[in-house]
Amino acid sequence: MADSLSDMVQVEVARTLSDDDRRVVEELIEVNRRATGEHPLSDQFRLELEQGSDGFKALLAWSGGHLAAYAQLGRSAHQALTIALADNIESTVAEQVVQGLIDAACRVVADDGGGELHWWIADPRAHLHECLLCEAAAAGFRLDRTLLQMRVDLPIDQHDRSSVSTRPFVEGADELAWLEVNNRAFAGHHEQGGWTLESLHRREREPWFDPEGFLLHEREGRLAAFCWTKIHLETTPVLGEIYVVAVHPDFHGLGLGRALTVAGLDHISEQGVGVGMLYVDEANAAAVSLYRSLGFEVHRSDHALVAHIQASAHRQTGATT
Repeated sequence: MADSLSDMVQVEVARTLSDDDRRVVEELIEVNRRATGEHPLSDQFRLELEQGSDGFKALLAWSGGHLAAYAQLGRSAHQALTIALADNIESTVAEQVVQGLIDAACRVVADDGGGELHWWIADPRAHLHECLLCEAAAAGFRLDRTLLQMRVDLPIDQHDRSSVSTRPFVEGADELAWLEVNNRAFAGHHEQGGWTLESLHRREREPWFDPEGFLLHEREGRLAAFCWTKIHLETTPVLGEIYVVAVHPDFHGLGLGRALTVAGLDHISEQGVGVGMLYVDEANAAAVSLYRSLGFEVHRSDHALVAHIQASAHRQTGATT
């Protein structure tokens, strides 16, 4: 279906992408990645674009016959939205495009029964990030969380290392134990909590997955903590990410979070990568303080916004705070 916003912008919503549309979307994403040095879609959105999911919906905003922006709706514990804008988009066009995509996304969610719509704004281009924030506020979205991307030069200089024994993740053997630790550690977390075996298997099928960089620490015959690293060869500069680090609640207070983070950074450095990176919720003061003590500094801030969409059989937008 398509929504005509003006002579300038048209938004098309699709549950599947044609080969031609997929090619154009992939071109926009690649140009965006080259311009910013980072992939515009999170892992979850990228996997849903590549492999599909029950809640997948694509929103394509066209202007002057060209794809001006791509948005995507997905569903995990809630409806989620992301928007990737073309690199050369003009400010006036960007405003109309974002307005159109928000309206279309809200109508789709309303048609699906309504509920909370969570939108991550992570565009590293300052002027477009601000445009997205302004349009979100105008549409009734409120700020829910701020996520900090922090970076550190490698190798880190830590003279007080408290080394812990680790071993690589073993595919086909460690999945269930890892899921138990992850889901206990992130109970109630929107993105990282509630993983399933399929969630993990999807990552194991990714080209970047390396069990040697998936470090497990065991105590008392149990998996106690882990640090999962990820090398971003497509970024400029190449980044080594502390993808997920967690400690089972039964083993809190032993300094394992710090020790596993250091082990992960050392592994990344051993791969020849000179910059470490991670994401942390700004409200998690203890974690932010820990990472600062290791030399991390804030590189940029991403924002999670949320709106409540009223269910509507008449396809009406219903964003309220």
